[in-house]
Amino acid sequence: MAALTLFLALLLGASALHKALDHRRLAIAAARLAGVSAQVGLLLLIVAAVAEGMAALCLLVLPLRLAGAGIAALLWLAYALLLLRRRGEALDCGCDLVARERPVGPSQIARPALLFLLALIVALAPQGAFTLDTPFAAIGFLALWFGAAELLAIPQPVWRKF
Repeated sequence: MAALTLFLALLLGASALHKALDHRRLAIAAARLAGVSAQVGLLLLIVAAVAEGMAALCLLVLPLRLAGAGIAALLWLAYALLLLRRRGEALDCGCDLVARERPVGPSQIARPALLFLLALIVALAPQGAFTLDTPFAAIGFLALWFGAAELLAIPQPVWRKF
């Protein structure tokens, strides 16, 4: 369970950093996703980045793990619901490290929904101790996550039926 917790913390930290570094593009993406003006989109982006950073830090401190998992679960649930609301619309959802405007489909909606479920598991399951293999497993999960995102970005592959 420690590797899963660290994976979520790393993903949240990377997401917060991404929002800070690519704030121009992601503010527009947040505004379009939420259906608000660009100025409000920037505010939403800042709030999301701060919440992701806080959740990541809380996940790393055992007494705050439940709070971190709760914040993360709420964020990812909100992302999934916003994407569900925009299903079929072509937009850059800000879900990837590069700008990709495409119709919001099941895979974009499933990503934050899966992370929501993983955050719930971290919140409810007993926490194991960090061992020597924990960071390697967490980084492996992170690599698989980003690799899966790149595979899902391939337009109309013959192997994908959704």
